[in-house]
Amino acid sequence: MKNNFIGSFGKFSIALTFLWLCFFAFLPFLLVFIASFLQRGSEDFLEFSFSLESYEKILNPIYLEVFLNSFELSLMTSIVTLILAFPFAYILSKLPQKLKAWALLLTIIPFWTSSLVRTYALVAILKTKGVLNGLLLYLGLIEKPLEIMYTGSAVIIGMVYTLLPFMILPLYASFEKLDFRLIEAARDLGANNFWILLKVILPLVMPGIVAGVILVFLPSLGMFFVPDLLGGAKDLIVGSFIRNQFLTFRDWPFGSVASVILTIFMLLLIFLYTKVQKRGGRVDENELL
Repeated sequence: MKNNFIGSFGKFSIALTFLWLCFFAFLPFLLVFIASFLQRGSEDFLEFSFSLESYEKILNPIYLEVFLNSFELSLMTSIVTLILAFPFAYILSKLPQKLKAWALLLTIIPFWTSSLVRTYALVAILKTKGVLNGLLLYLGLIEKPLEIMYTGSAVIIGMVYTLLPFMILPLYASFEKLDFRLIEAARDLGANNFWILLKVILPLVMPGIVAGVILVFLPSLGMFFVPDLLGGAKDLIVGSFIRNQFLTFRDWPFGSVASVILTIFMLLLIFLYTKVQKRGGRVDENELL
């Protein structure tokens, strides 16, 4: 009886999850995909006439530059978060169990607050008369306030601050599964720290790295409020571009094209992640000799 109940509950949960994904993920994307092949209406949002005009329009160098700037910003954000999160996740995995639980709690706490609220807090810290400049002036480290707000540096700081936990957690999960006896074996075989990192640690935690990069890269493409608040909306990114097409210019087919391109790019990254995960982080011991 108990096994039948568990089996029925499992099937119900899977069916409910499948219906949820179909209704709130697949169906909206299907509607956006269909809208990308329609025309902008003069009176309504859409005119039900097949057209590739929006796809041809997106190939304009002006719009391609928007995608390029967005990819550069997301790539830089991913690199900085990876550099910061990698040693942190490693140290976190080596902590005693009690300290590890507290450290994980402190890592997750930012999720309890809206990212928009935290971005406004960064404005109070980074602005000319903010907390950071006030502290540096008080300590005598600078003579005049630093111009951080409304620069690319402020946008990177905001992106990294918001998305850092998304990089830490997958890396921590990979380090938790790491067999540290392989590191000792590599040392016994004569490998130095550099080759241990390159040939042992990195291949084994690569699924966590790829997962973290995906979890950081994709949200940073659409997180338009951080560049708007910290960068002064000087550089248009894909998220802001899509928002403007739907809400400001009312060009739904063109906004749908940009959304479809982002979704396809996301699927390619997920495909890359599955390939890396299937590889399983195998280490060839002969490479250490």
